Amino acid sequence: MVDANDNIKLIDFGIAGQQGARRLTFAKLSQVMGTPDYISPEQVKGKRGDGRSDVYALGVILYEMLAGKTPFQGPNPFAIMNDRLLNNPVPPREVDPTISQELQEIIYRALERDPKNRYANAHDMAVDLKHPDKVGVAERPELHDWRKRRTPWLRKILFYIMLALIPVVIFGLLLLFAKR
Repeated sequence: MVDANDNIKLIDFGIAGQQGARRLTFAKLSQVMGTPDYISPEQVKGKRGDGRSDVYALGVILYEMLAGKTPFQGPNPFAIMNDRLLNNPVPPREVDPTISQELQEIIYRALERDPKNRYANAHDMAVDLKHPDKVGVAERPELHDWRKRRTPWLRKILFYIMLALIPVVIFGLLLLFAKR
């Protein structure tokens, strides 16, 4: 939360202790990396987050409040994080046409994959939320190509090739040892 003096206050650690909550940890590390629904793309890639990562999480929360679901979906945390890196969310106005174009633009600015294109800080986002009529609406490709879902197809192909090669390698080794 941001108070009247623009100080950030951490108010809820419920997800950290919530039983069954989706969260990620790395082996041999005890700290929580983040929840897959709210973690920024740069953090998914293993880079260090900053204030813009928090702006990203705010964008996810705003999207969720307006659309009734998080912008990226998947059957497991890794699929959700992968979806975030490869695909665009359903535009909020597709879910609820009463959402203004300006509010949708604010959400998209907060959810930019590249942190350089995101709001620099929560204060800048708050100014736009306070004065949405002053927000310029950009023509975004995300508004049109969100139905195109990309998957890491090259990885899938390589995985199946490697899977198919396992019996071939085993058979080859068996033949090699049988000849000796």
